[in-house]
Amino acid sequence: MHPTSLRRAKLPVLALGTALALAACSSSTGAAPAAGPSSSAASASTSPSPAAAGARLALSYTGGIMVLDGTTLEPVAELESEEFTRLNPAGDGRHVMVTMSKGFQVLDTGAGTGGPAELTDRVFEADTPGHVVRHGGKTVLYADGTSDTTIFDTAALATAEGLPERETVEGTEAHHGVSVVLEDGTFLTTVGNADGRNGIEVRDAAGKKIAESDDCPGVHGEGTAQGEAVVFGCEDGALLYSDGTITKLDAPDEPYGRMGNAYVSETSPVVVGDYKDDADAEGYLLDQVTLIDTAEKTLEVVDLPEGVEYTFRDVARGPGEMASIIGTDGSVHVLDPENGEITQSIPVIAAWEGPAEWQDPHPAIVVDGDVAYVTEPAANKVHAVDLTSGEVTATGALDVTPNELAVAAG
Repeated sequence: MHPTSLRRAKLPVLALGTALALAACSSSTGAAPAAGPSSSAASASTSPSPAAAGARLALSYTGGIMVLDGTTLEPVAELESEEFTRLNPAGDGRHVMVTMSKGFQVLDTGAGTGGPAELTDRVFEADTPGHVVRHGGKTVLYADGTSDTTIFDTAALATAEGLPERETVEGTEAHHGVSVVLEDGTFLTTVGNADGRNGIEVRDAAGKKIAESDDCPGVHGEGTAQGEAVVFGCEDGALLYSDGTITKLDAPDEPYGRMGNAYVSETSPVVVGDYKDDADAEGYLLDQVTLIDTAEKTLEVVDLPEGVEYTFRDVARGPGEMASIIGTDGSVHVLDPENGEITQSIPVIAAWEGPAEWQDPHPAIVVDGDVAYVTEPAANKVHAVDLTSGEVTATGALDVTPNELAVAAG
């Protein structure tokens, strides 16, 4: 089947029936953010959110990690770390993988237990730790420096003494890549070397190669949708693996139309991806998204409303399979992946500008149930947003500038 590529024009921002009150606040742009309960640097005043009960947030900042209660947004712990770390949920609702110089270090957030948070001494050693993938009860760690993949049962992280039993699949040539393991043991991994990346290969549970493609320049990122359809981003579209077959989905812009990150729900066939159509564009802000229907094998590009831009940290899937995007206008825009329409826009933070470097602090969003958590680095704040009611239900003021963000659902 030949894939279809489409493009949609810019959409207007929906006007809210009831606007949230705005209050002046220091920011990089001087714009006023939506008001939420404020707090001291050590606490937060909230309206409790049942959807977030038991959850905890992990926020990285320069030289440390702060763990917050997901309901009150009050600090649970401040932990020392390296200067810049990345945070990825381990998949068990409690632990977070922290990328350190020695590998993936396990952060126990205490989510669901009410216990203390701790940056444990458990480290999955890795040369240049990279992507963390969670699917089918497995957690998959990828080391860019060797292209080795480490696989373990996600649930074992909470019960094992020390590190859980794990399998290592040795890489061939080192590159910035990613691997996925399906429920039947099928293993998908990117292919590349120090000079570039160009595709994927698929092996069965016995390690036999069953499919491959080199038609994916700059392959980056992955996402597993409904029915274990797996998407990898390319600089000219995407690769889709489904039912034993690899299909290339071409971008409508040639020769360059890059998707590099996939935002998925495993109960939806539609993958939302970021999109960039100008290889020479400066900065990290984007104003289009891709919608990949893995059942129909189509790729569509949708323009966001005028004045709404985002980065790779600013998209998450939420209730009803919707995508939530924290835009540069300071609002969370809820996008319906079925038709590409914005169904709701919720003012949350002040308008913001894109980062000079991708590692620099800028707003991030994660979702737990009906609640979206949004960081506001310019104001040293984090906000909880009820995506059902459209209300900012909690605001926590911090004494640090938040950077990366992860949620442990408890």
